[in-house]
Amino acid sequence: MKLLVIEDDLMIGESLVEGLQKEGYQVNWVTDGLAAEATLANTDYQLVLLDLGLPKKQGLDVLSRYRQNKGSAAILIITARDATFDRIKGLDTGADDYLVKPFDLDELYARIRALLRRCHLLQETVLSHCGLSLNTSTHEAFFQGNEIHLSLNEFNLMLALLDTPGKVISKAKLEQKIYGWDEDIESNTIEVYIHMLRKKLGAEFIKNVRGVGYKLMNDLGK
Repeated sequence: MKLLVIEDDLMIGESLVEGLQKEGYQVNWVTDGLAAEATLANTDYQLVLLDLGLPKKQGLDVLSRYRQNKGSAAILIITARDATFDRIKGLDTGADDYLVKPFDLDELYARIRALLRRCHLLQETVLSHCGLSLNTSTHEAFFQGNEIHLSLNEFNLMLALLDTPGKVISKAKLEQKIYGWDEDIESNTIEVYIHMLRKKLGAEFIKNVRGVGYKLMNDLGK
């Protein structure tokens, strides 16, 4: 699950990113309204944590523009504004939930899980291709009827490839799919995971298109 934190308070932002990553989410973080709009326009997220009092462009304006552009991510407003008017305004503008600062992190995590369930993003989905099946709810993986162990990054890498079986995906795009912005990525990280996956699935399961990227073999093994 990929989340975006829009928060200008550095202490709060760092705490949120660290906590959410420990919960297993992929997290990006921006600190002003204009950066938020640019990021939302170019990256798909399942959920957004949105502060209202942002520099450069207010959070409600960001939210309004996002919904006008048919943005579908769940939006959880996190703000110190606790007046009933502010809550109503936020929800009417397109937010899915509203949490007043200061808040307990466990409550935040519970609200996130509830929002993702409500948006049907945590429903059990099984993706299958050429004998491989991935259960996105339980993170179980089966290959040719046998359960196999995939690390979190291996699982997410396969999900990225399964989004468009047969289509070539660049190394940069794969890195974007499985890592947050603030994570250090070694130059050969994707290659290492591809090598490990091939050992589990077969050397021909993931094809390397030289100079372009990677794709899954099709049903005919080509």
